[in-house]
Amino acid sequence: MDFLPFLKKKVSDEITYAEDTANSIALLGDLMKVPSSELRIQICKCIVDFYHAEPPKKHIPGYQQASSSYKIQMAEVGGLAKTMVQSLTLLDNQLVEKLWVLKALQHLSTSEVNCTLMMQAQAASSICAHLNDPDPSGQLLFRSSEILWNLLEKSPKEEIIRQLSNLECLLALKEIFKHLFMRGFSHYDRQLRNDILVITTIIAQNPEAPMIECGFTRDLILFATFNEVKSQNPLVKGLKLSNSYEDFELKKLLFNIIVILCKDLPTVQLLIDGKVVLALFTYVKKPEKHKIIEWSAAQYEELQLHAIATLSSVAPLLIEEYMLCQGNARILAFLEWCESEDSFFSHGNSFHGTGGRGNKFAHMRYTLRLLRAMVYLQDETVNNDLCEKRTIQQLIGIFKNTISKSNDKEEAIVLEIQSDILLILSGLCEHNIPRKEIFGTEGVDVILHVLKTDPKKFQSGLGYIVLLFSTLDSIWCCILGCYPSEDYFLEKEGIFLLLDLLALNQKKFCNLILGIMVEFCDNPKTTVHVNSWRGKKDQTAASLLIKLWRKEEKELGVKRDKHGKIIDTKKPLFTSFQEEQNIMPLPADCPTVAVMDVAENIRAKIYAVLGKLDFENLPGLSAEDFVTLCIIHRYLDFKIGEIWNEIYEEIKLEKLRPVTTDKSILEAITTASENIGKMVASLQSEMIESQARQDIQNEQRVYAKIQATHKQRDLANKSWENFLARTSNAKNLKKAKRLQEKAIESSRYNERPPNAIFHQTDIKGLNTTVPSGRVVTLESTPARLVGGPLADTDIALKKLPIRGGALQRVKAVKIIDEPKKNVLT
Repeated sequence: MDFLPFLKKKVSDEITYAEDTANSIALLGDLMKVPSSELRIQICKCIVDFYHAEPPKKHIPGYQQASSSYKIQMAEVGGLAKTMVQSLTLLDNQLVEKLWVLKALQHLSTSEVNCTLMMQAQAASSICAHLNDPDPSGQLLFRSSEILWNLLEKSPKEEIIRQLSNLECLLALKEIFKHLFMRGFSHYDRQLRNDILVITTIIAQNPEAPMIECGFTRDLILFATFNEVKSQNPLVKGLKLSNSYEDFELKKLLFNIIVILCKDLPTVQLLIDGKVVLALFTYVKKPEKHKIIEWSAAQYEELQLHAIATLSSVAPLLIEEYMLCQGNARILAFLEWCESEDSFFSHGNSFHGTGGRGNKFAHMRYTLRLLRAMVYLQDETVNNDLCEKRTIQQLIGIFKNTISKSNDKEEAIVLEIQSDILLILSGLCEHNIPRKEIFGTEGVDVILHVLKTDPKKFQSGLGYIVLLFSTLDSIWCCILGCYPSEDYFLEKEGIFLLLDLLALNQKKFCNLILGIMVEFCDNPKTTVHVNSWRGKKDQTAASLLIKLWRKEEKELGVKRDKHGKIIDTKKPLFTSFQEEQNIMPLPADCPTVAVMDVAENIRAKIYAVLGKLDFENLPGLSAEDFVTLCIIHRYLDFKIGEIWNEIYEEIKLEKLRPVTTDKSILEAITTASENIGKMVASLQSEMIESQARQDIQNEQRVYAKIQATHKQRDLANKSWENFLARTSNAKNLKKAKRLQEKAIESSRYNERPPNAIFHQTDIKGLNTTVPSGRVVTLESTPARLVGGPLADTDIALKKLPIRGGALQRVKAVKIIDEPKKNVLT
């Protein structure tokens, strides 16, 4: 039977006859119900030809063949994939026809539309359940696994997993995997085995999948550990993996599925029986030289890193097995090797080896992750054992070494290592004073080193911000409560560094820093350090905290006027969120909105810090700061009033009528709270008015200073004009001289005492009009040009000068052919 190709006369025929074409293709699926083997095979061939069209054997004049994409599209529109899946139920005992249908479905499943249709027909479960059917050709397994892959990739994954999560499908997958694992030796068998394991891994992510019930989990654990832990199970007796790529991938896939399986708690007992922890710990050791192993160096390194990563998920579930295997000792010894100068060339060519090429940073990173997972269990047996093995000192030493060894290429991985070290130290030292003392000054130095990081690096995205959070956590857990460490931290200006970070105004870590500040202020030495700190523009710590309060209230939508004054005295702390929330009756153990507000913003912490600093005598505050400080000072009173108001409103909503005494008490409390708000608002008004008056006074002083400056400038200008008039006009000069002489005469006594000797006080011949002292030196004209200071005085005129001016000591000058003359000296 031959099917003619889809032919068209015009290009527009594809659109014109689209509906008829789709219906005709849909009929192909309906024809599969006809109990004819030849017809069914021919229909399947026709569908495959849609994807692998061959040139027509006969060419009909005036017609041309429709495109392959058009036929594929019409198959999607007609829902052919769905009817083909349904036809599989008619072919249980007919292997040839089933293989042809699977081949057609394999091609159809390359489309997302068809995969969705197949999913609706329950294709995943119906195909997977028959994976283990007899098939000498091997095509059934190959084509079925390909279809399952396409369904998982191109249709809603959750629905496909749900369809496959039944006992029948998992039993089929289990048997196929066991067969391929034990008897599959060809390259194709190993690839197919790995594909089946990946599909199983995806199904295992569904906690409702009966992996344990069908026995698949036990077998997978056995296959994952038979190389490391000797087993007498007949399934693995005599089995050995090669170092081929497929077997290497299988080993990694088995490690991966263990991580997924251990999320289901009933698996824990199977992990204990399978000695999984012991098997994985065989990789936590330095590579042994001159030992023949089945893996290459690069493969072993990748498996080693993968095994340590797997232990991070498995070991916390199996603490007893971890301790029996001496897990802490093995980890610390491996960390010591990671830190050593032992010659080791890391390949760094895998996901787990990222950033570790040529060094041991990748090994250190995953080992620290494992150690962090164990410490954060807060199991005292594990943590005590670690501290007895000097883990705190070892980790501090590793941190210091990473500072000196790191470079720009490994910066991100080194920051992760440092963050994990600090988190581990926090987990070990929290609530344990002796361990905090062991952390000591060396640990504080490490923390101070991180706090001194350039703030610009926090925006680099490399992990500095994570390191900072780890550091702040370690301050809380490793320093606070240990007074010698606190004092050393203060001595090294640690509070200054915290305030510098707080001044960056980064909301993400302000809350944590303020919490640390609250605890640190219990130390009486802290107050001096806080008050001594100065930020940019000489900002004080108190001013910084008040500024943060105002910013927080602005973000919360608290009502304040332009001066920061309280607007609503009944609800002085209410945020916009609290305004929107309707008060509703809640159980006694359920926190209300007013209580939750305390924990959800930083206002309570700012109040606590300023309270421990004492609200009086805070340095460096402006008038605006004092206005805000009035509110902060009464924060607790306002918050108590809010809570009582909520209680009163809840009583009203529940239609309860308190007794007369309780009612009067409630009204008195709410009235007192409102009176406190009015009092604070009044105090704020006084401050604002006082500041306004002070501003006016300051402004007047400035204006007076400006006026004095202008007056002085006018006098100077007038004096200069008079001087110019005297020097440029002889009449003005004489007039000034007469005025000067008159002023001198008017200042003398009119009558002389008897026998008094009169001394002349002025020097005749001086051309000056200013009061003179005993000696007048004119520096405007050099003395060598005018003959000296007394050249034109009456004393000089008594003798004739030789060179003009007063008598001076001059050197003799020899003149040729002239009679010698005496030179006056």
